[in-house]
Amino acid sequence: MELQVINNPFSKEQAEALNQLLQTLTESQKIWLSSYLAASQTFLSSKPSNTEQSSKEVTILYGSQSGNARGLAGKAGKVLEDKGFLVNLSSMADFKPNHLKTIQNLLVIVSTHGEGDPPDTALLFYEYLHSKRAPKLDSIRFSVLSLGDSSYEFFCKTGKDFDIRLEQLGGTRLYPRFDCDVDYDEAAAEWLDGVLGSIGNQQNETSTVGHVSLPQEIGTEFSRTNPFKAEVLENLNLNGRGSNKETRHLELSLEGSGLTYEPGDALGIYPENDPELVGGLLAKLAWDSGETIVINRLGDILPLKEALTSFYEITVLTKPLLQKVSTLLTNKDLEALLLPENQEKLKEYIEGRDLLDFVHDFGPWGGSAQEFVSVLRKIPPRLYSIASSLSANPEEVHLTIGAVRYESHGRNRKGVSSCFCAERIQPGDRLSVYIQQNENFKLPSNPEAPIIMVGPGTGVAPFRSFLQEREEKGSNGKSWLFFGEQQFVTDFLYQIEWQKWLKSGVLTKMDVAFSRDKNKKVYVQHRMLEKIKELFKWLEEGAVVYICGDERNMAHDVHQTLIKVIEKEGNVSLEKAEEYLANMARQRRYQRDVY
Repeated sequence: MELQVINNPFSKEQAEALNQLLQTLTESQKIWLSSYLAASQTFLSSKPSNTEQSSKEVTILYGSQSGNARGLAGKAGKVLEDKGFLVNLSSMADFKPNHLKTIQNLLVIVSTHGEGDPPDTALLFYEYLHSKRAPKLDSIRFSVLSLGDSSYEFFCKTGKDFDIRLEQLGGTRLYPRFDCDVDYDEAAAEWLDGVLGSIGNQQNETSTVGHVSLPQEIGTEFSRTNPFKAEVLENLNLNGRGSNKETRHLELSLEGSGLTYEPGDALGIYPENDPELVGGLLAKLAWDSGETIVINRLGDILPLKEALTSFYEITVLTKPLLQKVSTLLTNKDLEALLLPENQEKLKEYIEGRDLLDFVHDFGPWGGSAQEFVSVLRKIPPRLYSIASSLSANPEEVHLTIGAVRYESHGRNRKGVSSCFCAERIQPGDRLSVYIQQNENFKLPSNPEAPIIMVGPGTGVAPFRSFLQEREEKGSNGKSWLFFGEQQFVTDFLYQIEWQKWLKSGVLTKMDVAFSRDKNKKVYVQHRMLEKIKELFKWLEEGAVVYICGDERNMAHDVHQTLIKVIEKEGNVSLEKAEEYLANMARQRRYQRDVY
Protein backbone atom coordinates (compact mmCIF):
# COMPACT_ATOMS: atom_id res chain seq x y z
CA MET A 1 0.00 0.00 0.00
CA GLU A 2 1.36 3.39 -0.99
CA LEU A 3 1.41 6.04 1.79
CA GLN A 4 -0.10 9.43 0.93
CA VAL A 5 -0.17 12.59 3.05
CA ILE A 6 -3.79 13.81 2.89
CA ASN A 7 -6.09 15.81 5.22
CA ASN A 8 -2.95 17.27 6.86
CA PRO A 9 -1.75 20.55 8.44
CA PHE A 10 1.05 20.92 5.87
CA SER A 11 1.21 23.37 2.99
CA LYS A 12 0.75 22.04 -0.55
CA GLU A 13 4.51 22.18 -1.16
CA GLN A 14 5.29 20.38 2.11
CA ALA A 15 2.69 17.66 1.39
CA GLU A 16 4.11 17.03 -2.09
CA ALA A 17 7.64 16.83 -0.70
CA LEU A 18 6.53 14.35 2.00
CA ASN A 19 4.71 12.18 -0.55
CA GLN A 20 7.78 12.05 -2.75
CA LEU A 21 9.98 11.15 0.22
CA LEU A 22 7.63 8.44 1.52
CA GLN A 23 7.59 6.70 -1.86
CA THR A 24 11.37 6.23 -1.70
CA LEU A 25 11.60 4.84 1.87
CA THR A 26 12.30 1.20 2.71
CA GLU A 27 10.33 -0.56 5.45
CA SER A 28 13.20 -0.23 7.95
CA GLN A 29 13.50 3.49 7.18
CA LYS A 30 9.75 3.97 7.74
CA ILE A 31 9.98 2.19 11.11
CA TRP A 32 12.98 4.34 12.14
CA LEU A 33 11.17 7.53 11.13
CA SER A 34 8.07 6.50 13.07
CA SER A 35 10.13 5.85 16.21
CA TYR A 36 12.00 9.14 15.77
CA LEU A 37 8.77 11.14 15.55
CA ALA A 38 7.34 9.37 18.59
CA ALA A 39 10.47 10.13 20.60
CA SER A 40 10.38 13.75 19.49
CA GLN A 41 6.77 14.05 20.70
CA THR A 42 7.74 12.62 24.07
CA PHE A 43 10.61 15.13 24.34
CA LEU A 44 8.35 18.06 23.45
CA SER A 45 5.72 17.08 25.98
CA SER A 46 8.37 16.80 28.70
CA LYS A 47 9.88 20.28 28.11
CA PRO A 48 9.51 22.66 31.04
CA SER A 49 6.97 25.44 30.93
CA ASN A 50 7.96 28.93 29.86
CA THR A 51 8.14 29.98 33.50
CA GLU A 52 10.40 27.07 34.40
CA GLN A 53 12.56 27.70 31.34
CA SER A 54 12.97 31.42 32.01
CA SER A 55 13.90 30.82 35.65
CA LYS A 56 16.90 28.84 34.42
CA GLU A 57 18.02 31.65 32.11
CA VAL A 58 20.73 34.02 33.32
CA THR A 59 21.96 37.07 31.44
CA ILE A 60 25.50 38.25 32.19
CA LEU A 61 26.40 41.77 31.07
CA TYR A 62 29.98 42.93 31.42
CA GLY A 63 31.73 46.28 31.05
CA SER A 64 35.47 45.87 30.68
CA GLN A 65 38.36 48.21 29.87
CA SER A 66 41.45 46.05 30.27
CA GLY A 67 39.75 42.63 30.05
CA ASN A 68 39.38 41.56 33.69
CA ALA A 69 35.59 41.96 33.83
CA ARG A 70 35.23 40.21 30.47
CA GLY A 71 37.37 37.30 31.69
CA LEU A 72 35.37 36.93 34.90
CA ALA A 73 32.09 37.08 32.98
CA GLY A 74 33.22 34.25 30.73
CA LYS A 75 34.28 32.14 33.70
CA ALA A 76 31.02 32.81 35.55
CA GLY A 77 29.08 31.85 32.43
CA LYS A 78 30.95 28.56 32.20
CA VAL A 79 30.19 27.73 35.86
CA LEU A 80 26.50 28.54 35.40
CA GLU A 81 26.25 26.43 32.24
CA ASP A 82 27.85 23.51 34.07
CA LYS A 83 25.12 23.90 36.73
CA GLY A 84 22.41 23.60 34.06
CA PHE A 85 21.60 27.25 33.46
CA LEU A 86 20.98 28.82 30.06
CA VAL A 87 23.47 31.69 29.88
CA ASN A 88 23.26 34.78 27.69
CA LEU A 89 26.66 36.48 27.83
CA SER A 90 27.16 39.92 26.32
CA SER A 91 29.34 43.00 26.46
CA MET A 92 27.32 46.06 27.41
CA ALA A 93 28.50 47.58 24.13
CA ASP A 94 26.69 44.86 22.15
CA PHE A 95 23.57 44.58 24.30
CA LYS A 96 20.30 46.10 23.08
CA PRO A 97 18.80 47.97 26.07
CA ASN A 98 15.19 47.32 24.98
CA HIS A 99 15.79 43.64 25.85
CA LEU A 100 16.15 44.51 29.54
CA LYS A 101 12.43 44.07 30.26
CA THR A 102 12.56 40.45 29.04
CA ILE A 103 15.25 39.46 31.56
CA GLN A 104 14.49 37.78 34.87
CA ASN A 105 17.98 36.99 36.20
CA LEU A 106 20.69 39.57 35.49
CA LEU A 107 24.34 39.52 36.57
CA VAL A 108 26.39 42.67 36.03
CA ILE A 109 30.19 42.44 36.10
CA VAL A 110 31.82 45.82 35.58
CA SER A 111 35.06 47.65 36.30
CA THR A 112 35.58 51.29 37.20
CA HIS A 113 37.89 53.30 35.00
CA GLY A 114 39.76 56.57 35.49
CA GLU A 115 38.21 58.90 38.05
CA GLY A 116 35.16 56.76 38.77
CA ASP A 117 34.09 56.49 35.14
CA PRO A 118 32.48 53.51 33.36
CA PRO A 119 34.71 51.59 30.92
CA ASP A 120 34.42 52.72 27.30
CA THR A 121 32.41 49.61 26.42
CA ALA A 122 29.90 50.30 29.21
CA LEU A 123 29.47 54.04 28.75
CA LEU A 124 26.46 54.09 26.40
CA PHE A 125 24.57 51.43 28.38
CA TYR A 126 25.40 53.25 31.62
CA GLU A 127 24.06 56.53 30.21
CA TYR A 128 20.91 54.81 28.93
CA LEU A 129 20.19 53.16 32.27
CA HIS A 130 20.60 56.51 34.06
CA SER A 131 18.42 58.38 31.58
CA LYS A 132 14.67 59.03 31.53
CA ARG A 133 14.36 56.42 28.77
CA ALA A 134 15.25 53.58 31.14
CA PRO A 135 12.28 51.22 31.64
CA LYS A 136 10.75 49.96 34.85
CA LEU A 137 12.39 46.66 35.78
CA ASP A 138 9.99 45.29 38.38
CA SER A 139 10.42 41.68 37.22
CA ILE A 140 14.21 41.64 37.14
CA ARG A 141 16.41 39.98 39.76
CA PHE A 142 20.01 41.15 39.71
CA SER A 143 23.39 41.09 41.35
CA VAL A 144 26.50 43.20 40.70
CA LEU A 145 30.17 42.25 40.83
CA SER A 146 32.22 45.44 40.83
CA LEU A 147 35.94 45.58 40.05
CA GLY A 148 38.22 48.41 41.10
CA ASP A 149 41.39 49.53 42.82
CA SER A 150 41.12 50.77 46.40
CA SER A 151 44.05 53.12 45.88
CA TYR A 152 41.70 55.31 43.81
CA GLU A 153 39.25 57.69 45.44
CA PHE A 154 36.19 56.45 43.55
CA PHE A 155 36.72 52.77 44.29
CA CYS A 156 34.23 50.57 42.37
CA LYS A 157 31.99 53.57 41.69
CA THR A 158 30.59 52.24 38.39
CA GLY A 159 29.44 48.98 39.98
CA LYS A 160 27.90 50.86 42.89
CA ASP A 161 26.06 53.12 40.44
CA PHE A 162 24.64 50.14 38.52
CA ASP A 163 23.57 48.48 41.76
CA ILE A 164 21.71 51.57 42.99
CA ARG A 165 20.11 52.32 39.62
CA LEU A 166 18.80 48.79 39.04
CA GLU A 167 17.11 48.96 42.44
CA GLN A 168 15.66 52.39 41.65
CA LEU A 169 14.13 50.97 38.47
CA GLY A 170 12.32 48.30 40.48
CA GLY A 171 14.79 45.43 40.39
CA THR A 172 15.27 43.00 43.27
CA ARG A 173 18.71 41.87 44.37
CA LEU A 174 19.48 38.22 43.90
CA TYR A 175 22.56 38.67 46.07
CA PRO A 176 24.35 41.70 47.58
CA ARG A 177 26.91 43.57 45.47
CA PHE A 178 30.55 42.56 45.91
CA ASP A 179 33.28 45.21 45.51
CA CYS A 180 36.58 43.62 44.48
CA ASP A 181 40.05 45.08 44.81
CA VAL A 182 42.90 44.29 42.40
CA ASP A 183 43.27 40.75 43.80
CA TYR A 184 39.73 39.69 42.96
CA ASP A 185 39.67 35.92 42.39
CA GLU A 186 38.55 34.75 45.84
CA ALA A 187 35.96 37.51 46.19
CA ALA A 188 34.55 36.82 42.72
CA ALA A 189 34.22 33.10 43.48
CA GLU A 190 32.47 33.89 46.78
CA TRP A 191 30.05 36.24 44.99
CA LEU A 192 29.19 33.64 42.34
CA ASP A 193 28.72 31.00 45.03
CA GLY A 194 26.20 33.29 46.74
CA VAL A 195 24.42 34.07 43.47
CA LEU A 196 24.01 30.38 42.68
CA GLY A 197 22.65 29.68 46.13
CA SER A 198 20.16 32.53 45.82
CA ILE A 199 18.89 31.38 42.42
CA GLY A 200 18.58 27.84 43.74
CA ASN A 201 16.50 29.04 46.71
CA GLN A 202 14.18 31.00 44.42
CA GLN A 203 13.60 27.84 42.40
CA ASN A 204 12.79 25.97 45.63
CA GLU A 205 15.59 23.51 44.97
CA THR A 206 16.25 21.24 47.92
CA SER A 207 19.88 20.54 47.04
CA THR A 208 22.58 23.17 47.43
CA VAL A 209 24.82 24.16 44.56
CA GLY A 210 27.96 23.60 46.57
CA HIS A 211 31.08 25.80 46.61
CA VAL A 212 32.23 26.94 43.20
CA SER A 213 35.64 27.91 41.91
CA LEU A 214 36.30 29.95 38.82
CA PRO A 215 37.85 27.97 35.96
CA GLN A 216 41.26 28.80 34.57
CA GLU A 217 41.71 30.40 31.17
CA ILE A 218 41.11 27.97 28.33
CA GLY A 219 43.93 26.96 26.01
CA THR A 220 46.98 27.23 28.28
CA GLU A 221 48.02 26.24 31.77
CA PHE A 222 49.48 29.71 32.35
CA SER A 223 47.29 32.60 33.44
CA ARG A 224 47.04 35.57 35.78
CA THR A 225 46.84 33.22 38.75
CA ASN A 226 49.57 30.95 37.36
CA PRO A 227 52.02 33.19 35.46
CA PHE A 228 54.69 31.96 33.07
CA LYS A 229 58.37 32.54 33.86
CA ALA A 230 59.48 34.25 30.65
CA GLU A 231 63.18 34.64 29.90
CA VAL A 232 64.36 38.16 29.12
CA LEU A 233 66.09 38.24 25.73
CA GLU A 234 66.76 42.00 25.42
CA ASN A 235 66.48 45.04 27.68
CA LEU A 236 67.46 48.23 25.84
CA ASN A 237 67.14 51.96 26.57
CA LEU A 238 65.42 53.60 23.59
CA ASN A 239 66.27 57.17 24.63
CA GLY A 240 69.43 58.94 23.56
CA ARG A 241 72.05 60.52 25.78
CA GLY A 242 70.78 63.70 27.40
CA SER A 243 67.13 62.70 27.47
CA ASN A 244 64.96 63.45 30.48
CA LYS A 245 63.40 60.03 30.09
CA GLU A 246 64.32 56.37 30.18
CA THR A 247 62.20 54.11 27.99
CA ARG A 248 63.02 50.41 28.01
CA HIS A 249 62.43 48.02 25.13
CA LEU A 250 62.03 44.49 26.51
CA GLU A 251 61.95 41.30 24.46
CA LEU A 252 60.75 38.17 26.28
CA SER A 253 60.65 34.54 25.21
CA LEU A 254 57.33 32.68 25.35
CA GLU A 255 58.88 29.43 24.18
CA GLY A 256 57.20 26.42 25.76
CA SER A 257 54.39 28.44 27.33
CA GLY A 258 51.64 27.88 24.78
CA LEU A 259 50.73 31.56 25.26
CA THR A 260 49.39 33.44 22.25
CA TYR A 261 48.23 36.98 21.72
CA GLU A 262 46.88 39.39 19.13
CA PRO A 263 47.86 42.99 18.36
CA GLY A 264 46.11 45.16 20.94
CA ASP A 265 46.46 42.69 23.82
CA ALA A 266 48.49 43.42 26.96
CA LEU A 267 51.10 41.59 28.98
CA GLY A 268 50.78 41.41 32.75
CA ILE A 269 53.99 41.51 34.79
CA TYR A 270 54.30 40.64 38.47
CA PRO A 271 57.04 42.98 39.73
CA GLU A 272 59.14 43.00 42.88
CA ASN A 273 59.47 45.86 45.32
CA ASP A 274 62.65 47.91 45.53
CA PRO A 275 65.15 46.20 47.90
CA GLU A 276 66.05 49.61 49.34
CA LEU A 277 62.43 50.27 50.31
CA VAL A 278 62.05 46.77 51.77
CA GLY A 279 65.24 47.24 53.77
CA GLY A 280 64.09 50.60 55.11
CA LEU A 281 60.78 49.13 56.20
CA LEU A 282 62.41 46.19 57.99
CA ALA A 283 64.88 48.50 59.73
CA LYS A 284 62.07 50.77 60.93
CA LEU A 285 59.96 47.87 62.20
CA ALA A 286 62.98 46.06 63.74
CA TRP A 287 61.74 42.57 62.82
CA ASP A 288 63.79 39.55 61.83
CA SER A 289 63.87 39.50 58.03
CA GLY A 290 64.05 35.70 58.09
CA GLU A 291 60.94 35.22 60.23
CA THR A 292 58.40 33.05 58.38
CA ILE A 293 54.86 34.30 57.96
CA VAL A 294 51.65 32.88 56.50
CA ILE A 295 50.77 34.75 53.31
CA ASN A 296 47.36 33.35 52.33
CA ARG A 297 44.38 31.25 53.38
CA LEU A 298 46.04 28.12 52.04
CA GLY A 299 48.70 28.40 54.72
CA ASP A 300 51.65 29.07 52.39
CA ILE A 301 54.62 30.62 54.17
CA LEU A 302 57.49 32.91 53.16
CA PRO A 303 60.34 34.62 55.00
CA LEU A 304 59.27 38.16 55.91
CA LYS A 305 61.81 39.85 53.62
CA GLU A 306 60.77 37.76 50.63
CA ALA A 307 57.09 38.36 51.36
CA LEU A 308 57.61 42.12 51.48
CA THR A 309 59.66 41.94 48.29
CA SER A 310 57.54 39.79 46.02
CA PHE A 311 54.11 39.24 47.58
CA TYR A 312 52.78 42.33 49.37
CA GLU A 313 52.13 45.83 48.10
CA ILE A 314 54.09 48.38 50.14
CA THR A 315 54.29 51.39 47.80
CA VAL A 316 50.67 52.58 47.93
CA LEU A 317 48.54 53.78 50.83
CA THR A 318 44.77 53.39 50.65
CA LYS A 319 41.91 54.38 52.91
CA PRO A 320 40.90 50.70 53.51
CA LEU A 321 44.49 49.90 54.53
CA LEU A 322 44.63 52.72 57.08
CA GLN A 323 41.23 51.70 58.45
CA LYS A 324 42.46 48.13 58.96
CA VAL A 325 45.67 49.29 60.63
CA SER A 326 43.71 51.54 62.97
CA THR A 327 42.05 48.46 64.49
CA LEU A 328 45.48 47.07 65.36
CA LEU A 329 47.28 50.24 66.34
CA THR A 330 46.26 52.65 69.11
CA ASN A 331 47.09 56.06 67.69
CA LYS A 332 44.90 59.12 68.28
CA ASP A 333 46.37 61.01 65.32
CA LEU A 334 45.47 58.17 62.97
CA GLU A 335 41.99 57.89 64.48
CA ALA A 336 41.47 61.62 63.92
CA LEU A 337 42.70 61.42 60.33
CA LEU A 338 40.09 58.73 59.58
CA LEU A 339 37.14 60.77 60.88
CA PRO A 340 34.50 61.59 58.21
CA GLU A 341 35.12 65.33 58.55
CA ASN A 342 38.80 64.84 57.69
CA GLN A 343 38.34 63.11 54.33
CA GLU A 344 40.21 65.82 52.43
CA LYS A 345 43.13 65.67 54.87
CA LEU A 346 43.21 61.88 54.50
CA LYS A 347 43.23 62.15 50.72
CA GLU A 348 46.07 64.70 50.89
CA TYR A 349 48.09 62.48 53.25
CA ILE A 350 47.72 59.32 51.15
CA GLU A 351 48.78 61.03 47.92
CA GLY A 352 52.42 60.27 47.13
CA ARG A 353 53.23 58.36 50.31
CA ASP A 354 54.05 54.69 50.91
CA LEU A 355 54.10 52.20 53.78
CA LEU A 356 57.49 53.39 55.04
CA ASP A 357 56.11 56.93 55.38
CA PHE A 358 53.12 55.60 57.29
CA VAL A 359 55.20 53.53 59.72
CA HIS A 360 57.44 56.56 60.31
CA ASP A 361 54.49 58.92 60.89
CA PHE A 362 52.29 56.68 63.05
CA GLY A 363 54.74 54.28 64.70
CA PRO A 364 56.01 52.62 66.71
CA TRP A 365 54.33 49.37 65.73
CA GLY A 366 53.89 47.11 68.75
CA GLY A 367 52.28 44.09 67.12
CA SER A 368 53.76 41.06 65.41
CA ALA A 369 54.97 40.81 61.83
CA GLN A 370 52.12 38.39 61.08
CA GLU A 371 49.53 40.91 62.27
CA PHE A 372 51.18 43.63 60.23
CA VAL A 373 51.19 41.78 56.90
CA SER A 374 47.67 40.46 57.46
CA VAL A 375 46.26 43.90 56.56
CA LEU A 376 48.36 44.31 53.39
CA ARG A 377 46.99 43.45 49.98
CA LYS A 378 48.75 41.33 47.39
CA ILE A 379 51.00 43.21 45.00
CA PRO A 380 48.97 43.71 41.79
CA PRO A 381 50.36 42.91 38.35
CA ARG A 382 51.09 45.77 35.95
CA LEU A 383 49.66 45.67 32.44
CA TYR A 384 51.64 46.84 29.41
CA SER A 385 50.39 47.15 25.84
CA ILE A 386 52.22 44.59 23.72
CA ALA A 387 54.58 46.18 21.19
CA SER A 388 55.02 43.21 18.85
CA SER A 389 53.13 40.94 16.48
CA LEU A 390 53.29 37.24 17.24
CA SER A 391 53.16 36.52 13.51
CA ALA A 392 56.30 38.58 12.99
CA ASN A 393 58.01 37.40 16.21
CA PRO A 394 57.04 33.77 16.90
CA GLU A 395 57.22 32.79 20.59
CA GLU A 396 58.27 36.30 21.60
CA VAL A 397 56.58 39.32 23.16
CA HIS A 398 57.98 42.87 23.18
CA LEU A 399 57.19 45.74 25.57
CA THR A 400 57.82 49.48 25.72
CA ILE A 401 58.13 50.64 29.35
CA GLY A 402 58.83 54.16 30.58
CA ALA A 403 60.74 54.26 33.88
CA VAL A 404 58.83 56.32 36.48
CA ARG A 405 60.91 58.37 38.93
CA TYR A 406 59.84 61.39 40.98
CA GLU A 407 60.30 63.19 44.29
CA SER A 408 57.53 63.36 46.88
CA HIS A 409 57.45 64.40 50.53
CA GLY A 410 61.22 64.70 50.71
CA ARG A 411 62.01 61.27 49.28
CA ASN A 412 62.84 59.96 45.82
CA ARG A 413 60.21 57.53 44.54
CA LYS A 414 60.27 54.87 41.84
CA GLY A 415 57.59 53.12 39.83
CA VAL A 416 57.38 49.58 41.19
CA SER A 417 57.29 47.70 37.90
CA SER A 418 58.92 50.19 35.54
CA CYS A 419 62.06 50.59 37.67
CA PHE A 420 62.10 46.88 38.45
CA CYS A 421 62.43 46.31 34.70
CA ALA A 422 64.75 49.28 34.11
CA GLU A 423 67.19 48.76 36.99
CA ARG A 424 67.17 45.15 38.11
CA ILE A 425 66.23 42.96 35.13
CA GLN A 426 68.96 41.71 32.79
CA PRO A 427 68.94 39.39 29.75
CA GLY A 428 68.74 35.84 31.04
CA ASP A 429 66.56 36.77 34.02
CA ARG A 430 62.96 35.60 34.14
CA LEU A 431 59.76 37.60 34.65
CA SER A 432 56.40 36.24 35.83
CA VAL A 433 53.98 37.16 33.04
CA TYR A 434 50.58 36.38 31.54
CA ILE A 435 48.55 37.50 28.53
CA GLN A 436 45.64 39.89 29.10
CA GLN A 437 43.33 39.82 26.09
CA ASN A 438 41.80 43.14 25.11
CA GLU A 439 38.83 42.77 22.78
CA ASN A 440 38.31 46.55 22.92
CA PHE A 441 41.49 47.39 21.01
CA LYS A 442 41.77 45.35 17.84
CA LEU A 443 42.71 45.89 14.21
CA PRO A 444 39.68 46.01 11.88
CA SER A 445 38.65 42.65 10.43
CA ASN A 446 38.81 44.24 6.97
CA PRO A 447 42.54 44.56 6.10
CA GLU A 448 41.68 47.30 3.59
CA ALA A 449 40.15 49.59 6.24
CA PRO A 450 42.14 52.77 6.94
CA ILE A 451 43.41 53.28 10.48
CA ILE A 452 44.41 56.41 12.43
CA MET A 453 46.70 55.82 15.42
CA VAL A 454 47.39 58.38 18.16
CA GLY A 455 50.10 57.30 20.58
CA PRO A 456 52.45 59.74 22.35
CA GLY A 457 55.39 58.32 24.32
CA THR A 458 55.01 54.68 25.33
CA GLY A 459 51.44 54.88 24.00
CA VAL A 460 52.96 54.11 20.60
CA ALA A 461 53.67 50.50 21.68
CA PRO A 462 50.53 48.78 20.32
CA PHE A 463 50.90 50.60 16.99
CA ARG A 464 54.28 48.97 16.46
CA SER A 465 52.37 45.71 16.93
CA PHE A 466 49.67 46.85 14.47
CA LEU A 467 52.14 47.70 11.72
CA GLN A 468 54.20 44.54 12.22
CA GLU A 469 50.99 42.56 11.85
CA ARG A 470 49.84 44.45 8.75
CA GLU A 471 53.25 44.04 7.15
CA GLU A 472 53.28 40.32 7.92
CA LYS A 473 49.73 39.81 6.59
CA GLY A 474 50.22 42.00 3.50
CA SER A 475 47.34 44.33 4.43
CA ASN A 476 46.84 47.25 2.04
CA GLY A 477 44.71 49.57 4.17
CA LYS A 478 45.95 53.13 4.67
CA SER A 479 47.53 53.99 8.04
CA TRP A 480 48.29 57.31 9.75
CA LEU A 481 50.32 57.65 12.94
CA PHE A 482 50.41 60.67 15.28
CA PHE A 483 53.37 60.40 17.68
CA GLY A 484 54.58 62.82 20.32
CA GLU A 485 57.47 63.09 22.77
CA GLN A 486 59.74 65.71 24.32
CA GLN A 487 62.74 65.95 21.98
CA PHE A 488 63.32 64.80 18.42
CA VAL A 489 67.00 63.93 18.86
CA THR A 490 66.73 61.83 22.03
CA ASP A 491 63.10 60.67 22.29
CA PHE A 492 61.95 59.55 18.82
CA LEU A 493 61.03 56.00 19.86
CA TYR A 494 61.44 53.34 17.13
CA GLN A 495 62.33 56.08 14.61
CA ILE A 496 64.11 53.75 12.17
CA GLU A 497 61.20 51.31 12.10
CA TRP A 498 58.62 54.05 11.33
CA GLN A 499 60.84 55.36 8.54
CA LYS A 500 61.18 51.87 7.07
CA TRP A 501 57.40 51.40 7.08
CA LEU A 502 56.86 54.83 5.53
CA LYS A 503 59.24 53.90 2.74
CA SER A 504 57.57 50.51 2.13
CA GLY A 505 54.05 51.93 2.34
CA VAL A 506 52.96 49.88 5.37
CA LEU A 507 52.67 53.27 7.11
CA THR A 508 51.00 55.82 4.84
CA LYS A 509 51.43 59.00 6.88
CA MET A 510 53.16 60.07 10.10
CA ASP A 511 52.90 63.36 12.01
CA VAL A 512 55.11 64.04 15.01
CA ALA A 513 55.02 66.57 17.83
CA PHE A 514 58.10 67.18 20.02
CA SER A 515 57.00 69.44 22.85
CA ARG A 516 60.41 70.59 24.14
CA ASP A 517 62.07 71.43 20.80
CA LYS A 518 60.46 74.86 20.54
CA ASN A 519 59.47 77.62 22.95
CA LYS A 520 55.79 76.85 22.38
CA LYS A 521 54.82 73.33 23.33
CA VAL A 522 53.23 71.30 20.54
CA TYR A 523 51.27 68.10 21.20
CA VAL A 524 49.62 65.46 19.01
CA GLN A 525 46.22 67.18 19.17
CA HIS A 526 47.79 70.30 17.62
CA ARG A 527 49.11 68.22 14.70
CA MET A 528 45.66 66.73 14.26
CA LEU A 529 44.09 70.19 13.97
CA GLU A 530 46.73 71.20 11.42
CA LYS A 531 45.52 68.32 9.23
CA ILE A 532 41.84 68.85 10.01
CA LYS A 533 40.48 68.55 6.45
CA GLU A 534 42.37 65.38 5.58
CA LEU A 535 41.63 63.89 8.97
CA PHE A 536 37.89 64.36 8.50
CA LYS A 537 38.14 62.91 4.99
CA TRP A 538 39.66 59.75 6.46
CA LEU A 539 36.85 59.56 9.02
CA GLU A 540 34.28 59.85 6.25
CA GLU A 541 36.07 57.05 4.38
CA GLY A 542 35.48 54.76 7.37
CA ALA A 543 38.83 55.02 9.17
CA VAL A 544 39.14 53.36 12.58
CA VAL A 545 40.65 55.69 15.22
CA TYR A 546 42.88 54.31 18.00
CA ILE A 547 44.14 56.22 21.04
CA CYS A 548 46.70 54.81 23.47
CA GLY A 549 48.29 56.48 26.48
CA ASP A 550 47.50 58.85 29.34
CA GLU A 551 43.76 59.17 29.88
CA ARG A 552 43.55 62.18 32.18
CA ASN A 553 45.31 64.62 29.82
CA MET A 554 46.23 63.33 26.37
CA ALA A 555 43.25 61.07 25.67
CA HIS A 556 40.81 63.71 26.90
CA ASP A 557 42.43 66.39 24.71
CA VAL A 558 42.47 64.12 21.65
CA HIS A 559 38.81 63.24 22.21
CA GLN A 560 37.86 66.91 22.29
CA THR A 561 39.99 67.53 19.19
CA LEU A 562 38.15 64.82 17.26
CA ILE A 563 34.85 66.48 18.18
CA LYS A 564 36.21 69.81 16.90
CA VAL A 565 37.30 68.16 13.65
CA ILE A 566 33.85 66.65 13.10
CA GLU A 567 32.01 69.80 14.17
CA LYS A 568 33.97 72.13 11.86
CA GLU A 569 34.57 69.98 8.79
CA GLY A 570 31.20 68.25 9.01
CA ASN A 571 29.49 71.61 9.51
CA VAL A 572 27.36 70.22 12.36
CA SER A 573 26.48 71.26 15.89
CA LEU A 574 28.49 70.21 18.93
CA GLU A 575 25.73 67.77 19.86
CA LYS A 576 25.79 66.20 16.38
CA ALA A 577 29.59 65.94 16.47
CA GLU A 578 29.45 64.13 19.81
CA GLU A 579 26.81 61.81 18.38
CA TYR A 580 29.02 61.15 15.32
CA LEU A 581 31.90 60.06 17.59
CA ALA A 582 29.54 57.99 19.75
CA ASN A 583 28.33 56.18 16.63
CA MET A 584 31.94 55.49 15.69
CA ALA A 585 32.41 53.91 19.12
CA ARG A 586 29.31 51.73 18.60
CA GLN A 587 30.71 50.59 15.26
CA ARG A 588 34.09 49.88 16.95
CA ARG A 589 35.65 52.60 14.81
CA TYR A 590 36.79 54.54 17.88
CA GLN A 591 38.87 52.47 20.30
CA ARG A 592 40.96 53.53 23.28
CA ASP A 593 43.62 51.82 25.37
CA VAL A 594 44.12 54.43 28.07
CA TYR A 595 45.43 54.41 31.61
